[in-house]
Amino acid sequence: MSSPTDPLARWKPSGGDRARCKRAAERTSIRAGSRREPTSISQEPRPTLRSRSSAWTPRWPSSRRFGSVAGSLVPLGLAGCLYSFAGGGLPNIKTVAILPFDNDTPQPTLTNDVTSAVTDAVENRLGLRAAAQSSADAVVRGRVVRYDPDVPLAFQPGVGSAVVTQRQVQLTVDVEILDQRSGRTLWQRQGLSLVGEYTPPQETDGRKIALQKLENEIVDGAQSQW
Repeated sequence: MSSPTDPLARWKPSGGDRARCKRAAERTSIRAGSRREPTSISQEPRPTLRSRSSAWTPRWPSSRRFGSVAGSLVPLGLAGCLYSFAGGGLPNIKTVAILPFDNDTPQPTLTNDVTSAVTDAVENRLGLRAAAQSSADAVVRGRVVRYDPDVPLAFQPGVGSAVVTQRQVQLTVDVEILDQRSGRTLWQRQGLSLVGEYTPPQETDGRKIALQKLENEIVDGAQSQW
């Protein structure tokens, strides 16, 4: 218990002192209420330090980095597609005239069949534009040299004689792609032999296979000039 002479016991706060104390308490309460708790360490972006002297940079999600790389590759991919069709596989050749092939065989329909196969290879697969012979950059010409429709391949023993179960057609052609401006031969095959197997009597199936092989030979030969 304090003695009567204790100055703290005799002191009583005045009205002004009580008001000042109340305002100080309110300011302290406001500051305490407005203080935010620190963000969890796991929620903050972790810096990636490239060196001791360089400033940190936030680590972006891998999907964003992948998107930017993929976007930069799209123009390159489109440029590659445009290049592969430019010129149709033959240097400086944009237009072509396909001349009807001469036919040395007794099969008159082969003229149209071979010409159609050549047209599909040069215009549709190589992308060259058809033009008149007088204005075309190049011409394709050739000759059907030989056609054998029933070369036997497989036999099955039978009574008195064997039965042919598999046959093939054999088509032989000469073909040339000529640069009309320079007079230079761009690609040429003499005596090109193409075969197509079929089950008798479906000779047309074997012929289609042989003609498809002719298309492939022309396309591969033109693309070898890149």
